[in-house]
Amino acid sequence: MKQIMTFLMMSFFTFGCSQKAPEVSKTQFSKEALQQNLEDENGKPITIQEILNQHKGKVLVIDFWAGWCRDCLKALPKAEELERNNPNIDFVFFSLERSKEKFDSSLVRFNMKEKENYWFSVGWENDFNKYIDLNWIPRYMVIDQKSEIAKYYAISPEDPEIQATIDRLLK
Repeated sequence: MKQIMTFLMMSFFTFGCSQKAPEVSKTQFSKEALQQNLEDENGKPITIQEILNQHKGKVLVIDFWAGWCRDCLKALPKAEELERNNPNIDFVFFSLERSKEKFDSSLVRFNMKEKENYWFSVGWENDFNKYIDLNWIPRYMVIDQKSEIAKYYAISPEDPEIQATIDRLLK
């Protein structure tokens, strides 16, 4: 019993229970990351590159979330506020749900149907998430008008650097 408790405690502290900021803030996506497939609400595959192309010329905020993520749900009202306060920029939501059924259910449950949503049907471990060092959600990224990364890492929609980055890009 003592060994089991020790293992559980070590696992808790080893794997951590909070985000760890990436050591490098990337400003561009790799070719492999851009080719990563997601699925839209209808189950149609789409690549990151295609999503970025749809928003080229606009400032884009990517919000990584899931309905099972307590931190994501706590952040949702502030994310909606950020969206309301910035009507001239685009927002997309990348879901880390574990199944299409959970993805569909979360969109309804959390009033996300009116937003642009995609989910990683291949799961968390994929070329895009590895490239951006995604180790926890929620996570926010700001993409500039040329589809380059302007704000690489934010864990809250209230991070003042998100709004500062948006303001700088819109000047």
